[in-house]
Amino acid sequence: MEADLPNDVEALRALVLEQARELDALKVFQAEVERLKAIIEALQRHRFGRRSEQLDPDQFELALEEVETALAQAQHAVDKASRASADRPRKANRGSLPPHLERIEQVVDVEDKACPCCGGALHQIGEDVAERLDVVPTTFRVLVTRRPRYGCRSCEGAIVQAPAPARIVEGGIPTEALIAQVLVAKYADHLPLYRQAQIYARQGIQLDRSTLADWVGRAAWYLRPLRDQILERLRRSERLFADETTAPVLDPGRGRTKTGQLWAYARDDRPWGSEDPPMVAYVYAADRKGERAEAHLGDFAGILQVDGFGGYAALARRRQQVSLAFCWAHVRRKFYELAESSPVAAEVLRRIAMLYAIEDEVRGSSAKQRRAVRAERARVIVDDLHIYLAARLRQVSAKSKLADAIRYALTRWAGLTLFLDDGRVELDSNTVERSVRCVPKRVSLCSPSSSACQHWKHARVTVATRVAFPGRRRFDSRRGQVSRADLIRRATNHLVSRKHAGFDEASYHVVRHA
Repeated sequence: MEADLPNDVEALRALVLEQARELDALKVFQAEVERLKAIIEALQRHRFGRRSEQLDPDQFELALEEVETALAQAQHAVDKASRASADRPRKANRGSLPPHLERIEQVVDVEDKACPCCGGALHQIGEDVAERLDVVPTTFRVLVTRRPRYGCRSCEGAIVQAPAPARIVEGGIPTEALIAQVLVAKYADHLPLYRQAQIYARQGIQLDRSTLADWVGRAAWYLRPLRDQILERLRRSERLFADETTAPVLDPGRGRTKTGQLWAYARDDRPWGSEDPPMVAYVYAADRKGERAEAHLGDFAGILQVDGFGGYAALARRRQQVSLAFCWAHVRRKFYELAESSPVAAEVLRRIAMLYAIEDEVRGSSAKQRRAVRAERARVIVDDLHIYLAARLRQVSAKSKLADAIRYALTRWAGLTLFLDDGRVELDSNTVERSVRCVPKRVSLCSPSSSACQHWKHARVTVATRVAFPGRRRFDSRRGQVSRADLIRRATNHLVSRKHAGFDEASYHVVRHA
């Protein structure tokens, strides 16, 4: 070891400094290892500990973000300190930047275009191009509306002036675009109003939270006719999806929250080739009673595709014109929880997977073609599965979870097999389930009067994403911002001008293509 050390004092000094830098980098990584161990221990307590000791899962998301940031900082410090050029560069998670983004080119050129060898003129033989993602912070501007007044010099008997354009807030400062931004931030990004007020304050715009809340309430009132029209169109459909989710409601008298329900009714007929636009409507209710769905659906007559909630079954018993189609995804979920320890559950999952494979092949085909393929290939799988489940139910303990899963499927068999006879019926109700996942659970509580929930179901119309209009996989954000502002502007003009509450076809297509 001593023979490998240099004799030169400066070389020894450089070696010591290099080792010191490496030790500093090692300490940084050791600190991150300890942090990761602490997070893993907390996750284990969350997963396997007592319920009273479980933590908020959002806390772990924030912790992981901090770890990734710290690791990147440590890696950057090591890269700067290390002089070894042979180190493999850290793999970056770069995706291709979207082509619709504006490109601003910067040319970094040499100043002297003379050859350093002979002094001759240089000519371009190629170039290196690198793209980086930039951002322009939100820019506020003031729209000044001038309305000239005209008078007649001949008679001086009249003054003519164009009427003031309709506004959501009469005499107020917000444009429709600003209100749309507030709605999107609150209901799509789940950003509470007080945080939005803090963001605006950093840019010198002082807006009180109560002011933003007033804007949200006014916008929801103007948008209600559109929500009602969407719900009415859904009621006239021949097939609907329905689902409900909990909505926390503040209850100051009890010192805690109570649970309300937000019901979602959706339509998406594109899987069988229909050109009708997909849409979803939300309705708030204080509870989950079965009569709520009956009141929401009005005179709906057709196929209602739902989960296993008993309230829908009661609705179908009271109204003969409603047929229930049940969800295979919920059946699958029952057996998935048992698959690791139960060969029977694993076999059921395998057979359900065969049904989904067939559905993937016929997606987008006509209802007639889907029915024909299902009759030829899926019916035999379903019939054999029914025999298999009935036989296994007689063999397992009646109190076991496997027996519960089997009974769940067999008691809903008529609704589960409805897709075999109707090509319009989907295999599951995931369409509407995707629509209720957007409902905020922790960051947006309803007020005691439930007005916030009422606003949610109306304002959600403006959030033109694949959640509000299910299944849309591509979304032009710039067009969406324009559409949301235009939607609110149309809503204001229609109601202020006392036109029919039902929106015109132009407004309908804004919703359809948003």
